[in-house]
Amino acid sequence: MCFFTALFAPLIAPYGQAEVVGDEFLPWSASNIFGTDSIGRDMLSRIIFGARNSVGIAVITTVLAFIIGSAFGIFAAVVRPFYDQVISRVVDVFMAIPSLIFQLLLLAAFGVSFLNIVLIIAFVDSTRVFRLVRAVSIDIVQLDFIEAARLRGEGVFYLVFREVIPNAAGPMIVEFGVRFCYVFLSIAALSFLGVGIQPPYADWGSMVRENAALIGYGDITPLVPAGAIALLTVAVNFVVDWRLRVMSALRD
Repeated sequence: MCFFTALFAPLIAPYGQAEVVGDEFLPWSASNIFGTDSIGRDMLSRIIFGARNSVGIAVITTVLAFIIGSAFGIFAAVVRPFYDQVISRVVDVFMAIPSLIFQLLLLAAFGVSFLNIVLIIAFVDSTRVFRLVRAVSIDIVQLDFIEAARLRGEGVFYLVFREVIPNAAGPMIVEFGVRFCYVFLSIAALSFLGVGIQPPYADWGSMVRENAALIGYGDITPLVPAGAIALLTVAVNFVVDWRLRVMSALRD
């Protein structure tokens, strides 16, 4: 449902994401279901457009992180041992830095923009993808059919695309769902701190920050975008758990 909302946000939202429709902090009403924000924009419309911005960027970022991390992880497993050791030690250095602090540092150095947010989060998360894909691929390349392919004279590209990737696809699909949640929460956290998706674009994390003052007056409006973040994360985790049970042939 969230992905449908994100895809068709301009058709679903009653107002534009930056359109001022009334006074600031108007209460919930028939014309403004979740009221208005600190400058009079419709909260419902911003939540709908926030789904498009947050989820869209998270999907693009996760795909890019997987391309980078998987490429290096499979390469390190297949070409071992020298390149494996070099790449793994470099990744260990980056993983030693807390991811949020590392992202804030890079954004401070390169500036805040859609492109920088995508590239920086993808780079940081690709290290986590690398570790998982490398571990799965190492187990695969030690199997007999890989040795048989090597003895037949098959090259690296054959081993990667015909042997390793098809056999590693299951764990990688599960990791993609988990990694999407981490990326999505990273974007929300950066936006909450004011260095993520910038105004006038709507984002659930920044919407919590912009309307946080209402909590002191007993207004639960800031909890709406916060609840949307939580619901999407829980929903994706349910899908990941279901997929993991299917792969493991487990039954409740």
